[in-house]
Amino acid sequence: MENESQPVRLKEVASLFLKLGVIGFGGPAAHIAMMQYEVVTRRKWFSEQHFLDLIGATNLIPGPNSTEMAIHIGYEKAGWKGLIVAGMCFILPAIFITLLFAWLYKQYGKLPEIQPFIYGIKPAIIAVILAAILPLAKKSLKTTELGILGLTALTLSLVGFNEVYIMFGAGFMAMVLTAIRNHQFKSGAGSIFPLTILQISNVTILSVSNLNLFLIFLKIGAILYGSGYVLFAFLDAELVTTGLLSRQQLIDAIAVGQFTPGPLFSSVTFIGYQINGWTGALVSTIGIFLPSFVFVALLNPLVRKMRNSRLFSSFLDGVNVASVAIIIAICYLMGKESITDWRTILIGIISIAITFSFKKVNSALVVIGGATMGYLLTIIF
Repeated sequence: MENESQPVRLKEVASLFLKLGVIGFGGPAAHIAMMQYEVVTRRKWFSEQHFLDLIGATNLIPGPNSTEMAIHIGYEKAGWKGLIVAGMCFILPAIFITLLFAWLYKQYGKLPEIQPFIYGIKPAIIAVILAAILPLAKKSLKTTELGILGLTALTLSLVGFNEVYIMFGAGFMAMVLTAIRNHQFKSGAGSIFPLTILQISNVTILSVSNLNLFLIFLKIGAILYGSGYVLFAFLDAELVTTGLLSRQQLIDAIAVGQFTPGPLFSSVTFIGYQINGWTGALVSTIGIFLPSFVFVALLNPLVRKMRNSRLFSSFLDGVNVASVAIIIAICYLMGKESITDWRTILIGIISIAITFSFKKVNSALVVIGGATMGYLLTIIF
């Protein structure tokens, strides 16, 4: 990595995240699984431990997890320019595809029929996640205490406990146990995570309505913890109850975010277009994603410093094992929702067999294969 020039690094970052932005179906857990394969297994940019640390750090800040992971990776690989390039390349394919659906929806009042493809994609994605999370789980379970914390986190996640509380709780518990073991419990741990207040001033926007959209989505992007799956409630409160959007439009927007590749937050592009056309889509998209770039830029330099401190390193270990547990819980819930009959069971078994038997198979092929099987099985049987 040190021998590569900056343009070469940027080109590699752009190429990788454009690809992931196009093939990244299935939500944050699937995206992170694909990134793990690409940057740890295939390209060996990071060790499994550092990748795991970045997952833990990402889960501690608001915003779309997989987008923030892309931004972290870009920053580590190619500095500030890499941060911007990785984030933009991962986001833009989803935005353009979502804009196309938004235009079709505005013209014809309904979405195209793509359900047969999604039917097969979901079981295949579960296989991709399981294959990626297994080595990370092994890496995170360093001690018996961390194993217990992981099982506790998994249980709490499955019963619906807030994932932010789970991760911070596991981190602080691991840190306390380490401090007690080493007799070095000290105050001042609150300084680990500086709170960032994002202020926007002197903003020039095309219209008052667009400024309002920008501020709404800037706020959501700055405070929404966890994955994009909890975005619905925030959007309902901010847009539906205020009369800016109908609930059916919101449901359709979330559906578009789920069956297009890339981050689920691209639903916001669809919403902005319905409210105020192309300019509404633009300002809404910038608003929702902008905080992620700021938060990662502020947090990334702290990750290695935390790992080099025994006490703060234990905090990261606790957060990491909780993050893995939460991904496993998401995988389980996805399985309950998507593996519902013999066709999806068959797709899931074949996908798992391929991912675990052929370690170097590209996850994109598994996803495309699942979509193809889903379509064929649906039209044949």
